Amino acid sequence: MPADRSVPPPTVMPVDRVRWAGELPLSTFVNAHYQYRDLQTLGSCRRVLVVGPGQGLVPALLRWRGYAVTTLDIDPVLDPDQVGSVHNMAMFADGQFDVVIASHVLEHFAVPYLDPALAEIARVGRHALIYLPVHGRHTALRFMPGFKNLDFSLVMDLYNYFSRPDGVSARYMEGHHFWEVGMRGFRVRDLLNRLQRNFKVLAHYRNRDWLPSYNFVLRSQTVTGDGADRTQAVDYP
Repeated sequence: MPADRSVPPPTVMPVDRVRWAGELPLSTFVNAHYQYRDLQTLGSCRRVLVVGPGQGLVPALLRWRGYAVTTLDIDPVLDPDQVGSVHNMAMFADGQFDVVIASHVLEHFAVPYLDPALAEIARVGRHALIYLPVHGRHTALRFMPGFKNLDFSLVMDLYNYFSRPDGVSARYMEGHHFWEVGMRGFRVRDLLNRLQRNFKVLAHYRNRDWLPSYNFVLRSQTVTGDGADRTQAVDYP
């Protein structure tokens, strides 16, 4: 774990958390749909760890659909099953879960905590769904003719392409994020290289229904046992 005291450790969000927990914006429902959809592609997965359950929609949805769900969050205000940080999940055994979901969580970590968090996710789960925020302002031109499921999109992200986060200052999203997808050092190819240290990347894609999200579907390279890839074919956007 990082020993440098200048590196801020993971902590709760700098907001009114009680008020935030009561909000349910449209993006929460869109994100929940994609998590459920991606989960279906992973075959016979029933034990799910949701890291950062937020307003609680995803755990409620998955439990309703018959999944055995455990929640983890560093903030006790959000009433998780386990209070703790994803970079140190000593409370869970190796391979305890079929899938670990961390949606819009890891960008809240200073970079020295990022690789330990990914290693822990790969240790406790056979698969992972990791969704991350895309930096900048987003604009899109989308054409959906209404037949044969045709859907064409041209997406543009507007930001300073030369700016590089220092990895230890939460400068983005009103002081919530240390880094975001698209920034120097965190382009998609950079993140793929980082993820491949612990995972096989099964799929990755931009969420065209919620442009600020880039989604990764992963299989752990750490968990031993039945490593057969039973991922179902899916037409990712």
